[in-house]
Amino acid sequence: MKYAVVGAGYWGENHVRVGAELRDAGAIDELVVCDVDERRAGELASTYGAELETDPGALPDRGVDAATVATPSTTHREVATDLLSREVDLLVEKPLALDAENAWAIVDSANEHDRVLGVGHIFRHHPALCELKRRIDRGELGDLKYLNTSRFSFRVPRQTTGALHSLAVHDVDVFGWLVGHRPAQVYCQLDRIIRDDIDETATLLLEYDGDGGGDHVDPEGVTGVINSSWQVPTFGKSRHLSVVGSERAAYLDYLEPSKLELYDARVVTERDGALRARDEGHTVHEVENYEPLKREVEDFLTAVAERGTPVADGRVGARAVELLDRAVASNRRGEAVPVDARDEAVPLDD
Repeated sequence: MKYAVVGAGYWGENHVRVGAELRDAGAIDELVVCDVDERRAGELASTYGAELETDPGALPDRGVDAATVATPSTTHREVATDLLSREVDLLVEKPLALDAENAWAIVDSANEHDRVLGVGHIFRHHPALCELKRRIDRGELGDLKYLNTSRFSFRVPRQTTGALHSLAVHDVDVFGWLVGHRPAQVYCQLDRIIRDDIDETATLLLEYDGDGGGDHVDPEGVTGVINSSWQVPTFGKSRHLSVVGSERAAYLDYLEPSKLELYDARVVTERDGALRARDEGHTVHEVENYEPLKREVEDFLTAVAERGTPVADGRVGARAVELLDRAVASNRRGEAVPVDARDEAVPLDD
C-alpha cells in the first residue's frame, strides 16, 4: 500500500511520523508527504525518508491508495471529495468540515465511490477512555447521570477555527459515544474577546433523553457539560473527564492515558427515609498504554485492507459537525436548541 499524508503542519507532522513507523514495521509499503509548502513538506520527507509532493491532486496518479488529510478544516471538502472520487481511501482529521452540509458532502462522496472514510476522532482510541467505555457498557457505573469535561490551556487562538471546532468537538463526540446516542438539545455560549470572528472559549450544556440511549442510561436523562478554552492560564494544559453513574463515578486525566479512577460513592436512602452520602473510597486502574494516533491509523489501515468500517467513520464525523452547527445556532439565538439530524434513526456509535 502506498500511503500519503496531506498537510505538513503540526498535526500532519505527527501523522508523517506514525506513517514512517508503520512503513518501517511493514504495515504500508511507501509513504508520501504532500503539502503546498514545498520547503516544509521537503523537510519532513527528508527526515522520514518519504517521497515529496506539493499537489494533492497528483497523488492518485502517483499510485497512492490511501491518505490522511490533515490540511486546514476549511479545505477538507475540496481535498477529500477530489481524492475520494479518484479511488483514494481517506482518514480526514477532525472536524470533518466546518458545517454539516460540507461534512455530509464528503460522506456522500465516499459512499458514491465506495471508499473507506475515517475521521480523526482520536479519543475513541484513548487507552483510559476505551477502558471506561468498556466498564460503562458492562454496567459497572450503573445508569449514567452526569458527564463533565474541561479542556483548558493558554495560547493565542487559532486564525481559522475556534475552540468549539478545535477543542469541544472532541467531547461532543466522546459524550455521544459513552451515552450511546445524540442529545435532545444543546445550549452553547461562545466567547470572542481577542479575535472578533474566532471563539476562544466554548461552554456547552447537552441534554440526553433517558429512553433513547444504551442499556445504562438514567431514565430521567443525562446531562453533559463541556468547558473548553484557550484563555485559562491557571491550570497549564488541562484535560479532564468525570462521569457519574447511579452506582459509581469515574475520572480520568487525558494527559495520563493509562490511568482510570473509579469512585464508589453515591447518595442512598436509609430505612427511615433519610438521605446519606456513602463514600467507600476509590480505586486506580492501570491500563495498557499505547499511542492513540498510531492506534487510530492502524484501525483505518485495517478497514482499508478489509474494506470495513473504522471506529470513527464518516457518519460519526458528520454527526459531530451537525451538533456543532446546533451549538452555533444556540449561541446565536441565546437559547437551547433541539438537535435535528439527517440520520436520526442511527445511533452515534453505530
